[in-house]
Amino acid sequence: MGQTASAPQPGTQLQVIGAGLPRTGTASFSAALTILLDGPVYHGGTQLTRGGPGELKAWIRILRCWLAGGEKSPQRRECQRLLGHQLDGYAAITDAPGCQLLPELLALYPDAKVICTVRDPVAWEKSIAQVHNFTRLGFLKLLLLPLPGMRHFVDFTWLLRRQWCRLYADNCSLTSAQQVRDILIHRGVYKRHIAWLEANVPADRVVFVDVRDGWEPLCRALGKEVPAGIPFPRINDADAIARTGREYIRRAMVRWVAILGVAGTAVLLLKRWRG
Repeated sequence: MGQTASAPQPGTQLQVIGAGLPRTGTASFSAALTILLDGPVYHGGTQLTRGGPGELKAWIRILRCWLAGGEKSPQRRECQRLLGHQLDGYAAITDAPGCQLLPELLALYPDAKVICTVRDPVAWEKSIAQVHNFTRLGFLKLLLLPLPGMRHFVDFTWLLRRQWCRLYADNCSLTSAQQVRDILIHRGVYKRHIAWLEANVPADRVVFVDVRDGWEPLCRALGKEVPAGIPFPRINDADAIARTGREYIRRAMVRWVAILGVAGTAVLLLKRWRG
């Protein structure tokens, strides 16, 4: 999140499905894949916040289909169709919500390699709390209303929370914001994701990598040579998230000032005309 969005390249086939949760080095992982695969990578956090205004709406449709039906329902088949359209022209997908859609992605791309980025669960818990605290600001939906695309951000995050609750929570009927928060930023979610991954992907199909280990494990998993003279990308996604959040809040406030200024001027002119 907070980097530069990728543009699809016609004819590019999806080769890698990133199964790691957000805040497990997925930004660095995505940058490394871009180099190794020589193609665009769909990093969820970046594409959703830095891509075109239709990105969030597209994923809202996908998640609603996923939530509406069971594993073999018509809704899940529609979810899969929409996924294929969304990822056309990309060499890989990483981060959420793709990492929660592994069965659908594997059905679409049976030859793709599944690579899961890993992190210490305690460190992950602290890091994911930063993202969650930003997305649950009570005024955020109203604040982002003047921004095309981003006005759908809160609706998207709510659907994503519902998906996470269904996958990782014992009680899927949670309604309290505090209950949801306690579930989604707990280190137990990290462990349950790994267990869910192992239950849905054959052991010989998934490779676990830690981006702190650099090129070698990733290149070995992909059967690629280590890029000569190119350092492994080290992206501080926490800083990028903070910058992106501040930027959109600033943009939204500027637009609200303009909107209220125009509205105030219109009211004043109307009063003078009537007077």
